[in-house]
Amino acid sequence: MPSTTAVSAPGKVLLAGGYLVLDRQYTGLVFGLSARINVVAQEIRTSKGVQLSEIVVESPQFLEAQWRYGYHLAPEDGGIKLTQLQVGSAINPNPFVEVTLAYALTYITVAAKFKPSGTFDPVHLTVLADNDYYSQQHTSTAPSTSTRFAKFPTRLKDAHKTGLGSSAALVTALTAALLTHYLPSSAFDLDSEQGRRTLHNLAQAAHCAAQGKVGSGFDVAAAVYGTCMYRRFSPSILRDLPDVGASGFAPALAACVDSADRWDTEVAKDGIRVPPGVALRMCDVDCGSQTVGMVKQVLKWRDQTDPLGAKKLWDELQTRNVALGAALSGDRKDEIKAAVARVRQLVRDMGHASGVPIEPESQTALLDALTDNVEGVYEGVAPGAGGFDAIALLVQDDEKTAAGIKSFIERWSEEKGEKVRLLDVKGEMEGVRREALEQYRGWIS
Repeated sequence: MPSTTAVSAPGKVLLAGGYLVLDRQYTGLVFGLSARINVVAQEIRTSKGVQLSEIVVESPQFLEAQWRYGYHLAPEDGGIKLTQLQVGSAINPNPFVEVTLAYALTYITVAAKFKPSGTFDPVHLTVLADNDYYSQQHTSTAPSTSTRFAKFPTRLKDAHKTGLGSSAALVTALTAALLTHYLPSSAFDLDSEQGRRTLHNLAQAAHCAAQGKVGSGFDVAAAVYGTCMYRRFSPSILRDLPDVGASGFAPALAACVDSADRWDTEVAKDGIRVPPGVALRMCDVDCGSQTVGMVKQVLKWRDQTDPLGAKKLWDELQTRNVALGAALSGDRKDEIKAAVARVRQLVRDMGHASGVPIEPESQTALLDALTDNVEGVYEGVAPGAGGFDAIALLVQDDEKTAAGIKSFIERWSEEKGEKVRLLDVKGEMEGVRREALEQYRGWIS
C-alpha cells in the first residue's frame, strides 16, 4: 500500500442529449473538462503500538470543511458502517463523502478478503477543486503559489457552483483514491480497462445512493472515461442493493460492481472530439438551476401530458444530436453553427411544451449575441438540463477569440446587470488519472 496516492477526475458538460440521456433509447454527447477534483490519500502515521480506526476527509479551500469518521464492520456481511465524529462545536454532514467512503471501503473488504477482525490503516484524504467549479470570488491563493486552487471565504455547502459536475467528480476521485490506496495493483489498476470498469460501476452505485435516486450517470461516466458518447445503464441494476450496514450489503455490492453481464452502459470514445483548432469553452452566469424540479416537470410532460408528441420530438432531437457529433468528429467546422442551431431549436420547443425554461430567454439572448457579435464563436448551448447554469460555447481555440468573448461579456454584464464571465476551463478528452504530488505543494504535508 503506497503511503501517498493522488488521483483526479474531470468535470463534465452534456453538450447534446439533455433529458434524452435519462432514457436508454437515446444517447448523450458528454465532454470531460479540464477542471478537476483532486484527491490525495495519505497514510496517518501513529506511534508504535497505537491503533487508530479513523478516516479524515478535508477540503482546505473552504471554511469548516473537515469530516472525521470512525468505522466498523457491520454484522451479517453488512459492510463498513461509518460514524461521523464531531469536529469543533458541531457535526457537519456530507452525504457524498460519507456514502462514498462506505461503498468504497465495503467493496475493498470483499476484494481484499477482509477477516471480521480486519481494519484499515488510518488515512487522511485531501480534496482540492479547480477554481472554475465555483462562481464566487476567492480571497487568496495561499498556501500555494499557483492560482489553480484558491481559498474561498465560505463553507462548502454555501458555495455557488457553476454546474460542472463537482459531486460526480468528487465521488469518482474519492473512490479511485481509496481503491488505489488500499488494494494491490493485482486487485485494482486504475490504468487498466477492467480497473476503470470497476471504478465506473462502484462510483455510479455510490453517487446514486448519495443522491437518493438513480440518475442517468453521464456525469460519473465522464469523470471516469472523459469525453464520450454515453448510453445510460438500466436503473434496475441498482434498485435492489441493500442499505449500507444491512444484512448482505457487502457481497451484494461486490457482485453488482463485478458483474460484467449486469451493466448495460455504453461508453463510446472513438471519434468523439472537436475539430483541431476548435475548443469547448464555458461561461458562468452565476445563478444556477434547480435541476431536480426541472427534470420532474419535463418527465411529467413526456409520460403524462403528451407522450406521442414528446417521443416524436425526442426522436428528431436524437437525430440532430448525432448529426452534431458527426460534424464535430468529422472536422466539418463549416457545419457546426447550423448543427447546433438545429439542436437548440428543438430544445426550446421542448421547453415551451413542458413549461420548463431549458433555454431561458436570457440565455437565448446571450448565446445569440455571442454568436452574432464575437468573431470566432461558432455557436453555444445551455447544456445538460439547461436553465441558468454555465453555458457552453464552441469557439476557435486562440487568444484573439478568448479576448473577444471576455470583452463582450464585460459589456453585456454591465448593460444587463448580470454576472457573466468566461471560465478558464476547456473541454478535455481524458478521464480519471493518477497525479504527481508536486502540484499540491503547500496543501499537503
